[in-house]
Amino acid sequence: MLRAIIVDDEPLALDVLETFIQKIPDTIQLVRKCSNAIEAKDVLETEDIDLMFLDIQMPQLTGIDFLRTLKNPPLVIFTTAYSEYALEGFELNAVDYLLKPISFDRFMKSVNRAVELFELQNAKKDEIPQSDEIDVQKEFIFVKSDKKLVRVNFNDIIYIEGLKDYVIIRMEQGRVITLQTMKSLEEKMPKAMFKRVHRSYIINLDKIQALIGNMIEVVEKNDTKHIPIGKNYRDELLDLINSNKL
Repeated sequence: MLRAIIVDDEPLALDVLETFIQKIPDTIQLVRKCSNAIEAKDVLETEDIDLMFLDIQMPQLTGIDFLRTLKNPPLVIFTTAYSEYALEGFELNAVDYLLKPISFDRFMKSVNRAVELFELQNAKKDEIPQSDEIDVQKEFIFVKSDKKLVRVNFNDIIYIEGLKDYVIIRMEQGRVITLQTMKSLEEKMPKAMFKRVHRSYIINLDKIQALIGNMIEVVEKNDTKHIPIGKNYRDELLDLINSNKL
C-alpha cells in the first residue's frame, strides 16, 4: 500500500482525488490533504510518504518549483488544467501527468504506474547493498531533443560531451543532442555508473577500455575514441581505479 498526500489549492480537486483514493483502499492510504506547498513540506518531513499528487498552479510556490526544492521526493503525479506544463513535469521524472478534469480510469492508469515503479524501487533496495556510492533509481532518463522526449538508457551511454549550451549523449546506437548544461545532466546520472572526467566530458565507467596518459580510451561505433582527462579530475579518477571500484 502506498502512503499518499494530495497537494492542491482547489477544494474540489482535493475532494475528487480523495474520492478516487477511497475506491482503492488496498492500494493507497491517504495520509493528508494539503492546500499548499508549505503544508506539504511539513507532512513530508514528519511522515513516510510514498506518493504525492501535486498540483502545478498554486499560489506562492508552484508544484514544479516545490518539487525542485525536495532532496528526496516521493513518487509524484502532477495534476493540472494546463497541458503546456507536461514536458517540464516529465523532465523532473514525474510518474505521470493528469489533466483536469481527471477521470477515474485515467487516475487508475497513473496509480498502477506508480505502484509498478514503487515495487521496482523496493526490489532494487532489497537486492543492492546500500551505501553512499550506490544509486537506486531508474535505469533511464528522458531528455528533450528535436521537439521530442527521447528515452535514453544509462547502459547504452558511452560518454557525454558538452558543447556550449548543448550536450551530446554518445551511445552505441547513435547520439542524442539536448539543450541543457553538463551540470544539470550530471546531477541526473547515477554516480556509481558515471564520472565527470573533464569539464566537457562525463564517462560511463563501464565503457572504459584503457587509460593512456591523460586520455581515456573507449570504443564508439567500432572506432577507438580518446577522451581527455582534466587536471582537476585526474587524481579522483585514478583513486577510483586503484581502489578496484571499476
